[in-house]
Formats: sequence, C-alpha cells, structure tokens
Amino acid sequence: MNILIIESEIYLAQKVVSRLLDDGHSCDYVESPNLDSLTKEYDIVLLSTSLPALQCKNIIKRYKDSIIILLVSYISDETVTNPIKDGAKDYIMKPFIMDELVRKIYHYKECRSLRQELNTMRRYLDFMFKDIDLEETALPPSFPILIETNSQKCADKLVFELSKKLDMGVKFISFSNDNWQKELNSTFKGIIYLTDYHTLKKNAKENLIKIIEDKNCILTSLEKEESFPYKKIEFNKSDLVVLNNNIMTINDYVKLMVLSFQSKYPDTELSKKLGISRKSLWEKRKKLGIEKKK
Repeated sequence: MNILIIESEIYLAQKVVSRLLDDGHSCDYVESPNLDSLTKEYDIVLLSTSLPALQCKNIIKRYKDSIIILLVSYISDETVTNPIKDGAKDYIMKPFIMDELVRKIYHYKECRSLRQELNTMRRYLDFMFKDIDLEETALPPSFPILIETNSQKCADKLVFELSKKLDMGVKFISFSNDNWQKELNSTFKGIIYLTDYHTLKKNAKENLIKIIEDKNCILTSLEKEESFPYKKIEFNKSDLVVLNNNIMTINDYVKLMVLSFQSKYPDTELSKKLGISRKSLWEKRKKLGIEKKK
C-alpha cells in the first residue's frame, strides 16, 4: 500500500515509517504539508491532529478517497469528533503500540475491499435480475417453502430479496452435490437455499421433508411437486416457456425465440434465422398471441 504520514513529531514518524517499510509498504513522510505539494494519491493517510484544525480539514478533504487514521495526543471535538465527521475513519492515541496502528490499517483496508466487493456483487445481481418483476410475488416470512418455477434465476431473486428483508445470510446447497446431506445438517442459522429439488428420487424427497420441518429452508423445483406438504408458491418467467427435462413443441420454440430476439433483429432477419417466411412469422405471432415490440 502507498501510505502518507503527516506528523510533526519526527522520532514518532520515523518509527512508523520504519515499521511500515518493514511490512513492505511504500511510505512518504511530511512534517508540515503544503496542500499544493501533495500531488500523489495514497491508500492510507496517517494524519496528526497537532496541525491546525483548518489544515487538518483541508487535508481530509484532499484525501477523501483514502483511508485516514488520526494520530491524536488528546481527545476533543477538534482532534477527533470533527475530523471524523469530515471523513477520517478512526483515531489512535499517542503514545501507541505500533502493532495496534498496523492492525487498524489492515482492518480498514479489508473493510474497504469487502465494501467494494459487496458493491460489485450488488451491481451484478441488479444487472442479472433486472428483467424479473417481483411486484406481485413475495415469499412468506416462514419456513419451509418450495418455489415451483421455470427459471432458477426467478427463484434466486426471491431468495435474495427475502434475505435482505429478514437480514439473514443464505447458504446455498444443490441436491446435485453428493454432500448435500452433510451440508444440510450443519448449524447454520440463516436461510438454507436448496436447489434442484426435482432431481431427487421419491424416497429421498420423503426423507428430506422430515429433516427440514424445523429449518429455515427454501427449496426450488423446475417441476410441479404435488406431494410437498409445506408452503408452496409458483413464480415463472413469463417469456420462458420451457421447463426442466421437457421437450419443447415447435410453437413453443418459435414463441421463445421471437420473444427473446424480436428486439434485436428486424422481422426480415428474424424470420430468416427461424427458417420461415415473414408471412409465417406474422401468422405465428397472431396464433401464439405474441405482441410485436415497437
């Protein structure tokens, strides 16, 4: 990491620089900075609040995208409260144990990395689920639940939304995994999300139903499950007409292809790719009730 140390106590600053260099970091040290001279960017800024309050405020503003840890001699609004309001992350009291300073540095670096990763995953999930409307569908806040669906992605979105609503973590288990029974018997306290229920044999389903009676389980199946004894909801993706292990009819295939690609290709090209005439495509739309997108 690139680290800037702003500290007027030279001996202390030298100790900090020496330790951080030993840990493999790149360090710059200034005693009394001039904002115009601070042209580099840093991952971490260690800022002594012995500097004038306005100068501290301007440095914090300059390095608002860095992790700023205050080096303070005493606690007051001027040395701690106001700088943290301005954007500093934390403080450490002088004299301090060097290991404690290093611990804080790594702690906030890890927090930032996790926050960035979380934001990336949220954006990814928003992108993946953007075409799935939950307005009229919601999971009941009690367990166990079975979701019958023609799209695993539909069920995934429901589970993520319930996880957020209940503030509970999710453990993912697929019945296609040979170790699913061992994973299910763990002491996990959040939502246990079990996929591929339709792949189980009848006797395995009967045994599973007994096991999950008192667990926070959500199961998904790509087939109808008439004998499931607990709560069930159906949530299908309207433009997806194929179900698991089913052979599509020609009309179903045409309908799926038209719904999926009519916004990408004009009718001339779409009919050519389907191997039919434009007139046949028009007739298929009429027969199958496919509305042409503008």
